[in-house]
Amino acid sequence: MNRKEWLLIGISLLCGIAAFVFVAPVAQPLAYHRFADDRTMLGIPNALNVLSNLPFLIFGLWGAGITFAAMTRHGYEARLFLYFVFFTGFALIAFGSTTYHLWPSNETLLWDRLPMTIAFMALLCAVIAELIDPIPAIRLLPVFLLIGAFSVFYWDYTEHLGRGDLRLYGLVQFLPILLIVLMLWLYERPEHFLKYILGAAMLYGAAKLFEGLDLEMFQALTIVSGHTLKHLFASGAGLVLVSMLVRRRDSLFNRGGAR
Repeated sequence: MNRKEWLLIGISLLCGIAAFVFVAPVAQPLAYHRFADDRTMLGIPNALNVLSNLPFLIFGLWGAGITFAAMTRHGYEARLFLYFVFFTGFALIAFGSTTYHLWPSNETLLWDRLPMTIAFMALLCAVIAELIDPIPAIRLLPVFLLIGAFSVFYWDYTEHLGRGDLRLYGLVQFLPILLIVLMLWLYERPEHFLKYILGAAMLYGAAKLFEGLDLEMFQALTIVSGHTLKHLFASGAGLVLVSMLVRRRDSLFNRGGAR
């Protein structure tokens, strides 16, 4: 491994150590389950928070369909497979989040978070494949997916013990973003790659902001809450990545086999 790769590994280890040494365990606040917009429409409780998950399903299936069709026509390609896993996880978010918003609780939040970890980890591996090497990216995928799933089950287990701990899940959610930013800075980027990744990151950042302003946005807009906007902006990040696949069709789709 070269110095850049050791730097990425070192930063990952430092973030993990810092999270567990300097940050106390963080339980899931029960107030999180009380959303500003709890209106029932068409017999659906928390209707807009439920229905706003539909774009995750649409854009996830769209991206998964594009990548699967390309591999069917042109043969296996590592990056396409990693994007396929990402978009599959993205589509599954719709089911997990819908389940959670129909019956908000820590128990259903587990199923909301599991597919998110698939998306986070698969996207990290896809960027590794794009910027560094697809072979280690493919090898890392099952490891990262297991870490992501473990982070959610670990949080759920600690909640049942009465001392919930979200620290590992927090790392799974935010460390990939940090590593992706660092890789974009350290490595040469394919044409048209940077603007789409940054666009998706900006939409996801806006989504997290709206999540924290759930009540304030509902009071200001009265039509939609911050959490509904979170779903729309986060799913919009998926649309940006679908657009990237279409824009980079020639470089991604017309070459079989791992790069």
